[in-house]
Amino acid sequence: MANIKQQKKRIRQAAERRLRNRHVKSTLKTLFKRLEAQVAEQQREAAVKTATFLQSRIDKAAAKGIIHRNTAARKKGRVARVLARLSS
Repeated sequence: MANIKQQKKRIRQAAERRLRNRHVKSTLKTLFKRLEAQVAEQQREAAVKTATFLQSRIDKAAAKGIIHRNTAARKKGRVARVLARLSS
Protein backbone atom coordinates (compact mmCIF):
# COMPACT_ATOMS: atom_id res chain seq x y z
CA MET A 1 0.00 0.00 0.00
CA ALA A 2 1.23 3.45 -0.85
CA ASN A 3 2.33 5.82 1.89
CA ILE A 4 2.34 8.97 -0.21
CA LYS A 5 -0.89 10.94 -0.39
CA GLN A 6 -0.65 11.49 -4.16
CA GLN A 7 -0.14 7.77 -4.79
CA LYS A 8 -3.21 6.92 -2.70
CA LYS A 9 -5.20 9.32 -4.88
CA ARG A 10 -3.75 7.75 -8.04
CA ILE A 11 -4.82 4.31 -6.83
CA ARG A 12 -8.37 5.57 -6.24
CA GLN A 13 -8.48 7.23 -9.67
CA ALA A 14 -7.18 4.10 -11.38
CA ALA A 15 -9.84 1.99 -9.69
CA GLU A 16 -12.62 4.35 -10.80
CA ARG A 17 -11.31 4.43 -14.36
CA ARG A 18 -10.93 0.66 -14.47
CA LEU A 19 -14.58 0.20 -13.46
CA ARG A 20 -15.77 2.80 -15.97
CA ASN A 21 -13.72 1.27 -18.78
CA ARG A 22 -14.90 -2.24 -17.93
CA HIS A 23 -18.51 -1.06 -18.00
CA VAL A 24 -18.09 0.49 -21.46
CA LYS A 25 -16.36 -2.59 -22.89
CA SER A 26 -19.01 -4.87 -21.43
CA THR A 27 -21.75 -2.70 -22.92
CA LEU A 28 -20.13 -2.94 -26.35
CA LYS A 29 -20.04 -6.73 -26.12
CA THR A 30 -23.67 -6.88 -25.01
CA LEU A 31 -24.82 -4.62 -27.84
CA PHE A 32 -22.91 -6.70 -30.39
CA LYS A 33 -24.54 -9.90 -29.11
CA ARG A 34 -27.94 -8.20 -29.28
CA LEU A 35 -27.24 -7.14 -32.87
CA GLU A 36 -26.25 -10.67 -33.88
CA ALA A 37 -29.43 -12.07 -32.31
CA GLN A 38 -31.59 -9.53 -34.13
CA VAL A 39 -29.93 -10.33 -37.46
CA ALA A 40 -30.42 -14.06 -36.84
CA GLU A 41 -34.13 -13.43 -36.20
CA GLN A 42 -34.38 -11.15 -39.28
CA GLN A 43 -35.52 -8.12 -37.24
CA ARG A 44 -34.44 -5.49 -39.75
CA GLU A 45 -35.55 -2.25 -38.03
CA ALA A 46 -34.30 -3.26 -34.60
CA ALA A 47 -30.97 -4.43 -36.03
CA VAL A 48 -30.39 -1.18 -37.91
CA LYS A 49 -31.23 0.84 -34.81
CA THR A 50 -28.93 -1.27 -32.63
CA ALA A 51 -26.11 -1.07 -35.20
CA THR A 52 -26.33 2.72 -35.33
CA PHE A 53 -26.28 2.97 -31.55
CA LEU A 54 -23.41 0.47 -31.30
CA GLN A 55 -21.30 2.36 -33.83
CA SER A 56 -21.90 5.56 -31.90
CA ARG A 57 -20.79 3.90 -28.66
CA ILE A 58 -17.69 2.47 -30.35
CA ASP A 59 -16.75 5.95 -31.61
CA LYS A 60 -17.22 7.44 -28.15
CA ALA A 61 -15.11 4.72 -26.53
CA ALA A 62 -12.32 5.34 -29.04
CA ALA A 63 -12.51 9.09 -28.55
CA LYS A 64 -12.13 8.69 -24.78
CA GLY A 65 -9.23 6.28 -25.17
CA ILE A 66 -11.06 3.29 -23.73
CA ILE A 67 -10.33 1.31 -26.88
CA HIS A 68 -7.70 1.97 -29.54
CA ARG A 69 -8.84 3.66 -32.75
CA ASN A 70 -7.80 0.65 -34.85
CA THR A 71 -9.80 -1.62 -32.56
CA ALA A 72 -12.76 0.69 -33.00
CA ALA A 73 -12.41 0.54 -36.78
CA ARG A 74 -12.25 -3.26 -36.67
CA LYS A 75 -15.34 -3.48 -34.46
CA LYS A 76 -17.27 -1.12 -36.73
CA GLY A 77 -16.29 -3.26 -39.70
CA ARG A 78 -17.64 -6.32 -37.95
CA VAL A 79 -20.88 -4.51 -37.20
CA ALA A 80 -21.22 -3.61 -40.89
CA ARG A 81 -20.49 -7.21 -41.91
CA VAL A 82 -23.13 -8.59 -39.54
CA LEU A 83 -25.64 -6.03 -40.77
CA ALA A 84 -24.86 -6.96 -44.39
CA ARG A 85 -25.96 -10.53 -43.64
CA LEU A 86 -29.44 -9.12 -43.12
CA SER A 87 -29.59 -7.95 -46.74
CA SER A 88 -28.58 -11.25 -48.29
